[in-house]
Amino acid sequence: MLCQVIWKIVYGLLFQVVFRRMDPERAHRGAYALIRLAGEFPPARAVVKRLFGPQRGTRRAQANQAEGPKLFGRTLRGPLGLAAGFDKEAKAVKGLTALGFSFVEVGTVTRFPQPGNPRPRLWRDVKAKSLRNAMGFNNAGAAAVAGRLRQLRAANGGASYVVGVNIGKSKVTPPADAPDDYFSSARHLARYADYLVVNVSSPNTPGLRDLQQVSALKPILEAARKGARKSLKEAGRQGEVPLLVKIAPDLADADVDAVAGLVNELDLAGVVAVNTTVAHDQGKGGLSGPPLKSRGLEVVARLREQLDSGRVIIGVGGISTPQDVREYLAAGADVVQAYTAFIYEGPAWAGRTQRALRAEAQV
Repeated sequence: MLCQVIWKIVYGLLFQVVFRRMDPERAHRGAYALIRLAGEFPPARAVVKRLFGPQRGTRRAQANQAEGPKLFGRTLRGPLGLAAGFDKEAKAVKGLTALGFSFVEVGTVTRFPQPGNPRPRLWRDVKAKSLRNAMGFNNAGAAAVAGRLRQLRAANGGASYVVGVNIGKSKVTPPADAPDDYFSSARHLARYADYLVVNVSSPNTPGLRDLQQVSALKPILEAARKGARKSLKEAGRQGEVPLLVKIAPDLADADVDAVAGLVNELDLAGVVAVNTTVAHDQGKGGLSGPPLKSRGLEVVARLREQLDSGRVIIGVGGISTPQDVREYLAAGADVVQAYTAFIYEGPAWAGRTQRALRAEAQV
């Protein structure tokens, strides 16, 4: 516990003195490189896990861990995972898991490689502890990311990592051809994923959010499912990869209900709620962090009322504290994700949050 307090203080000083003065994207690249590097070397990974990750603790703690939350048949160390956007290239899953995240959602991954939008495209609002991004799905493309995930799964212990893959439409693809994009990405990636997320809710690809309308969304989801099934068939596997859809907080309640109805109709695994919001006056891009929390909770609660029993809700938006996690779970989320708080609170944050939630479960 003392070690965690020290790390929190040290990171707070580093953020104020060093990181705050750096370009946000440059700071992200540096932190990402360090996490990736630490994850690739077993001795370094063990040290990171010991310093920052959820500790094994007592036998009672281990028993509670064995009875932890479930996600598509996998038992998690806790309810907190990392949202898509941090590890766009699927290079840092090992390091991020060592830091305490129970699962990592990589991406957003597109069919074709793309550089993303022109810089600057990432901004901080330190006072609100929020981030605003207009990244534009910068990534190496589905084939390249699939190759990295193949290497991860083939490595010793690679099957133990719980990995979701978030897929989106390439900027060069016309909206009318979006189903082909999602089919192709799913075909490349599904065999390596514990679950697959169809992202139609980023504000940073022109026209993408229009695809949340049920008439446009249904053929996309059907195409992604066909691609996922083909991926498993080509790998000689049976079954289904759980398929979810990620929606924006800016949808009207009636549109949230319509998406929930489509998820029920197509027998999808569930919904990730919510993405970033454009309901702000700070400039271009989507806003994440604490300003999202209120609407995120509303959308999760509404989805829980509308979705059939057994559908999974991954709650995300404005989660910074164990209390925020509890509120999302109480609203109806099965598990949660975060990203922005990780940037502001530092490497010890995920493990510290998981331990606090675990300690409460033991009382």
